[in-house]
Amino acid sequence: MPVNTDPVALTAALVQCPSVTPAEGGALVLLETLLGDAGFECTRVDRGGICNLFARWGRKGANQTFGFNGHTDVVPLGDEASWTMPPFGAEIKGGFMYGRGSTDMKSGVAAFAAAAVDFVQNTPPDGAVVLAITGDEEDVALDGTVALLDWMNTNQEAMSVCLVGEPTCPDVMGEAMKIGRRGSLTAWMTVTGVQGHSAYPHRAKNPLHAGAKLLDRLASHQLDAGTDHFDPSSLAVVTIDTGNPATNVIPAQMTAAVNIRFNDQHTGASISDWLRDEAGKIASETGVTVDLKIKISGESFITPPGPLSDLIANAVTAETGVTPVMSTSGGTSDARFVKDHCPVVEFGLVGRTMHQVDERVAVDQIGQLKAIYHRILTDYFA
Repeated sequence: MPVNTDPVALTAALVQCPSVTPAEGGALVLLETLLGDAGFECTRVDRGGICNLFARWGRKGANQTFGFNGHTDVVPLGDEASWTMPPFGAEIKGGFMYGRGSTDMKSGVAAFAAAAVDFVQNTPPDGAVVLAITGDEEDVALDGTVALLDWMNTNQEAMSVCLVGEPTCPDVMGEAMKIGRRGSLTAWMTVTGVQGHSAYPHRAKNPLHAGAKLLDRLASHQLDAGTDHFDPSSLAVVTIDTGNPATNVIPAQMTAAVNIRFNDQHTGASISDWLRDEAGKIASETGVTVDLKIKISGESFITPPGPLSDLIANAVTAETGVTPVMSTSGGTSDARFVKDHCPVVEFGLVGRTMHQVDERVAVDQIGQLKAIYHRILTDYFA
């Protein structure tokens, strides 16, 4: 009998799982049961206290293996008292389903899981379909998709191409897909001078003056003018602190941090070298010391427009009447890890309320997204 897995009901069931990162909350158990009953070979790939699920329908090592990637962990609720609907209730009101993770990205996971189940049972393909679902995307992401890819490499599992189901559309369903992402780097700096009386500044070395000069140089510098597929790189000062409550004391130390989103003209290493060079110049000019701690969250990457992006764009247009633009905007996603394994593109629904209080998803978009994913599978294996 034909199967028609309901993505709205599946989204609701996932939202009702309190999987605030890194808690599993029952979401992956639910998916493992659904996929296992549909004939997927399921393997839990847990690492470092993080729960992950690998599911494959079809033969291992198939020439054509279409992969989906997504996550079931969600960000914390924020001020729970500010929610007007239960954050794990999955209640529907005015055409929207409310709940943490309803947009980012349990609806996406539900849509591709439902599409995959229906597709392989109703039209068994000559190839394989893989779902790689993590519980560690919203946190440090060291034991999530990375663990899944490590396990796949060790066990000779592979995806030919991959679609990440993150929300990609700013306002209208179907308007954008992501063919790349900017790199992300955070630098924490500690500027140390000599404490003194504010009435005798010549007897001190003011770390605030030196630090402010350094931050101004960094923020005023134009890293680039953008590239064919990327906007100009950006730097934002995100915190400055001295912990000094006194107005007549020049403190000995200040701390600050900057976050940089960079395009494919740069690497994390080249940005790090520039930061260290600027910090060294300020130290030489002012006599303070500047210590840097740098974390590269991900490198910039792009999947060149071609068969995969065409496949997704054609399916989106067929189901929505909208032609998606190829974007590289936004923050980082697990596509930054998948790109080292196979070509990867991201497409999902409208993400306007993700991470907000009263996060919600348009119910009709969940069905649309399943239809798009099902068409992608049909066209890929055709």
